[in-house]
Amino acid sequence: MASTNDTPATFEPLPEPTVDRSAAYHALLLALLELVGAESSNFEEPDNHLFWRHRARRSIGEGVTRRAKHPTGARGMPDEWFEPLLRAAVYEPDPSFNRQLVEPAIAAFGRRRVQVALIDYLDTGAPADAAGAARAWYWTSVGVRYLPGTTTMTPESAAEFEAVSDLRERYRLTALRRFLADDDLDLRRCILPGLTLDPQMYPSQMRDQVTQAVQIARTSNDHYLRHRVEIQVKRER
Repeated sequence: MASTNDTPATFEPLPEPTVDRSAAYHALLLALLELVGAESSNFEEPDNHLFWRHRARRSIGEGVTRRAKHPTGARGMPDEWFEPLLRAAVYEPDPSFNRQLVEPAIAAFGRRRVQVALIDYLDTGAPADAAGAARAWYWTSVGVRYLPGTTTMTPESAAEFEAVSDLRERYRLTALRRFLADDDLDLRRCILPGLTLDPQMYPSQMRDQVTQAVQIARTSNDHYLRHRVEIQVKRER
């Protein structure tokens, strides 16, 4: 076990995915642009792929959000938008940029449906899909708001937080199980940042599994896993 003095102070960036799915991701964004009615002439084949993706995600997000804000609301959302929108969020390799797809999906289809879909990806998806779901999960969290000058949540925020409490637990248990069961490097890298390492947060019969997960990360050949786990253990226990 690393001593306190050896524990790093700040997190390192998540490494890039080990599987390149850029061609499939590009095709998904093109399909979504067509679905939301973006002007195709504004999206010629890119010279700068990163800049093109940014413009495409922004246009898709604006199109979905605009439709969600229509007076018909979620009742007017085409259901066929949901699967490609979530899949694009899962395929996006950057854990910051997928926010441009996740938040519009929540606005259009509701937090619960989005979270359930991501948990399903994490539970049964191929390693690359499960890794993408773990990256996207962060942006599905409820933004907690407090009463002025207190640490008490507003009634609206508390209700929203409680409405998906079962899914937070389901995600926690699914993430631990998948981390232990699948030795795919990218998957473990993506799960670990959102993996609760406090054994008290799990049923008694699963607490030994938390210890196993910590040991896997600490003894990994991968620097990122070894670095990340020490900070998380220090902060959570």
